[in-house]
Amino acid sequence: MYFENILATIGNTPLVKLNKVVDKVPATVLAKIETFNPGNSIKDRMAIKMVEDAERSGLLKPGGTIIEGTSGNTGMGLAIAAVIKGYKCIFTTTDKQSKEKVDALRAFGAEVIVCPTNVEPEDPRSYYSVSSRLERETPNAWKPNQYDNPSNAQAHYETTGPEIWEQTEGKITHLVVGVGTGGTICGTGKYLKEKNPNIQIWGIDTYGSVFKKYKETGIFDKNEIYPYITEGIGEDFLPENVDFSIIDHFEKVTDKDAAIYTREIPRKEGIFAGNSAGAAIAGLIQMKDKLKPEDVVVVIFHDHGTRYLGKMFNDEWMRERGFLEQEKKKAYDLIRHRLHLPLVTVDPKRTIGEAVRLMTQYSISQIPVIENGQLVGSLNDHQLLSVIVDNPDCRQAEVATCMQPAFPVVKSDALMEEVAKLINKANPAVMVELPTGDLHIITNHDLINAMS
Repeated sequence: MYFENILATIGNTPLVKLNKVVDKVPATVLAKIETFNPGNSIKDRMAIKMVEDAERSGLLKPGGTIIEGTSGNTGMGLAIAAVIKGYKCIFTTTDKQSKEKVDALRAFGAEVIVCPTNVEPEDPRSYYSVSSRLERETPNAWKPNQYDNPSNAQAHYETTGPEIWEQTEGKITHLVVGVGTGGTICGTGKYLKEKNPNIQIWGIDTYGSVFKKYKETGIFDKNEIYPYITEGIGEDFLPENVDFSIIDHFEKVTDKDAAIYTREIPRKEGIFAGNSAGAAIAGLIQMKDKLKPEDVVVVIFHDHGTRYLGKMFNDEWMRERGFLEQEKKKAYDLIRHRLHLPLVTVDPKRTIGEAVRLMTQYSISQIPVIENGQLVGSLNDHQLLSVIVDNPDCRQAEVATCMQPAFPVVKSDALMEEVAKLINKANPAVMVELPTGDLHIITNHDLINAMS
């Protein structure tokens, strides 16, 4: 069996039980893994639905140009459809979207125009306004307008909802979805509520978006609007596809929590999902007290983690925004790169001249003195130089005659700050004892390198 083209593979994505990342949630939690779609996101479903409905209605004609404002995933679905069906694509997006999303769209031959995030939708520079202008200026163009196009929600009513109902054998009690255009949560939610009105539909919102307050008060508060980092959810306007009567509750999630849980999903579940999945898990954990052991929760994992490699999965990017605390280095971290190298030591009965040759051979400034496996003393270059200058004939004397006290010993899990306090002019090194009993040495040079 084979498919006629890649569009036929859209949908029928797996439902997978989550375990470690939701271990504090008293319910069965299942993830709808939409990365199995050909464009690696749930947006493939509504993209092909919008295109085919537009073809049937005559809005999209042969050889036409699809023009749309997108955060990346809808654009990917439209671009795939355009490749198969012979259309051109021009997409506008915001400068907060990951570079990976923009590059992916261009890989399918689409033209991508990046617009500023921090402007109102009505501003001529916004990605909404630019896409509308391009549609007017481009011959034979069609703008899907995913935010207001009913085909968006209908796609999920016809596919995502029925799949979840069948996969859970009708046992689903809660649906958790990040809300952007509203198509996924409202189309899926409408179907599920028709099957069982008691199913709770929970939308995940972000700070800087208007959804939660509007749902709870009916007030569109522009003071709620400000730039945010989380991708794919939240809006600064009310898309027609957001049917607030279907969504029972909105839960806001911070950019930081969304980013942190985006990283937790692959590390704890082996599922490489995107930023909106992280936000959904963070929101679900915030709402865990609303759940019971017999509940069955389905969380939508919208897209793939590869689209966030330069952002949420980049340590430097996370630290710059205060999302990732600097891990405190330990003694083990200072020596791990040379664990394969043997520790250079000297016996107290060896001569001072032999000790000097060892230090010269290995370009080291300090050397521990060990007798019968026990630390009994130490040598360092400054001290040896002083001894030799005072008595040039001392080279044949035993190391024991001039050795200093043994270097202090710390465990491998000692914090770097603790190690640093032990190193000074009189004591230039520290010994690290591994759980195996092996010893390694840390010097002030190791500390300097670790801080650079």
